[in-house]
Amino acid sequence: MNRQEKFNFFIRYFSTHQPDAKTELHYENPFELLVAVILSAQCTDKRVNLVTPPLLLRFPTPTKMAVATFDEVFPFIKSISYPNNKTKHLIGMAKGLVDKYNSQVPSEVEELMTLPGVGRKTANVIASVVYKQPKMAVDTHVFRVAERIGLSKNSKTPLETEKQLIKYIPEDKIHLAHHWLILHGRYVCTARKPKCDECGVREVCDYRRKDG
Repeated sequence: MNRQEKFNFFIRYFSTHQPDAKTELHYENPFELLVAVILSAQCTDKRVNLVTPPLLLRFPTPTKMAVATFDEVFPFIKSISYPNNKTKHLIGMAKGLVDKYNSQVPSEVEELMTLPGVGRKTANVIASVVYKQPKMAVDTHVFRVAERIGLSKNSKTPLETEKQLIKYIPEDKIHLAHHWLILHGRYVCTARKPKCDECGVREVCDYRRKDG
């Protein structure tokens, strides 16, 4: 089986079994998702979903968060990983939205990446989830699962993985494939003990073949 055939199998399987895959982060608008994605770095979506409701009730818009102080925001997210940095990022991001983008979350990755706390992964998530653009956000799950299955080969960085994936996945499936890989990595192809016997793509998986 060549690489394109492997991708075709992967896309067929998940198109059938998870046709409506979506983020597990809770949000009502682009600003709320941006806040949640910034908080989710090296933290579980479950924890983020516990933290964001009271945070966003207090600071529901970029305008209100932009004028908040560190001491006002920090108590809401102190249970999140790296709360000091993320508090600064949230306030800085909100100020950036107010000052540069008329309090609107931009759709372009390059514009999103001008905001504090927004790297390429976060920008790709927003562009993909909110604006349905063919962007592939590569987090630890995507990086691991793509390499294990053999969708990416010898990637050293998330950007390398991103480029390899979007080369083979049809544009209209890229925003879905991001969620397929994340959810597969979260619940089946777990880091320490992958559940290969439960995996629907095991017959094309390089890891399964090497593991016997």
